[in-house]
Amino acid sequence: MANGAIAANEHPAPHGVNGQTSAIGITTHGSDWYWAVTAVMAFSTLVIIGLSFTRPRTHRIFHYITAAITLVAAIAYFTMGSDLGQTPIEVEFKRSNPKVSGTATNQNREIFYVRYIDWTITTPLLLLDLLLTAGMPWPTILYTILIDEVMIVSGLVGALVQSSYKWGYYVFGCVAFFWVAWTVTFTARKHAIGLGTDVSRTYLICGVWTIFLWFLYPIAWGLSEGGNVIAPDSEAVFYGVLDILAKPVFGALLLWGHRKIDPARLGLHIRDYDDDPATTSATHAAHHGEKGDKGDGAVTNGGTTTAPATTENV
Repeated sequence: MANGAIAANEHPAPHGVNGQTSAIGITTHGSDWYWAVTAVMAFSTLVIIGLSFTRPRTHRIFHYITAAITLVAAIAYFTMGSDLGQTPIEVEFKRSNPKVSGTATNQNREIFYVRYIDWTITTPLLLLDLLLTAGMPWPTILYTILIDEVMIVSGLVGALVQSSYKWGYYVFGCVAFFWVAWTVTFTARKHAIGLGTDVSRTYLICGVWTIFLWFLYPIAWGLSEGGNVIAPDSEAVFYGVLDILAKPVFGALLLWGHRKIDPARLGLHIRDYDDDPATTSATHAAHHGEKGDKGDGAVTNGGTTTAPATTENV
């Protein structure tokens, strides 16, 4: 059956929004590709949720986070495949290539803002997967996620700006990305090394994979929303391949690495509804006490050293 999504969502012409249209937009080939990625993301979500049932409820946190990533991506790609979640923006660079030249009276390019809504939700979850694996402290995790949001919002604003000022937002986004990359590549890796060889190996594989792929996103942005070099169909393929590698494939690598890692080793003490609270608290305390034993009875818990109790004759 032919793909009629673009024709079904004409407003009033193809790629039209609020009375404006985009002469530079996806064709049915681009829409077909977006639908294919939708299927990959949706199928991955079902597989991940299914695999979560093979684990105890207290060990499913990484399955839940990763399934949320692919679920949100599936909805975003459904939207783009339907030619929705986009707006026409006049390009800064007028090209001679007929695929990106537009017409004499219309040089608007179709910008999918829904892609950035997706990233605003999924990239923090990706970082949460990574930084929890490394056992990072919550203040660092939250601040890294904030910088990540700055990166995504800068990219969105830049994509919606018609003038050369878009490149200012591009720079803001790249600076934020380098901060995130530094945290993932160096700071968090040191934390992961201290948690054991299996944790360190899993973190190294997933962290390097993620940062390598994230380095390619600014290139895709510069060639599409920024520079109007490649056609929207090519943009769809570029971003789609990156998202498949950065989400379902990343999730497969992460969950495979976590198959024998107890979340409690990462500082994630999760109580099930039928667990005895007293037993859980005792196990939590024993874990921290053993880990923080200094040899003189002092115990380190959350970075605070508590001296051993003493008894004096009075």
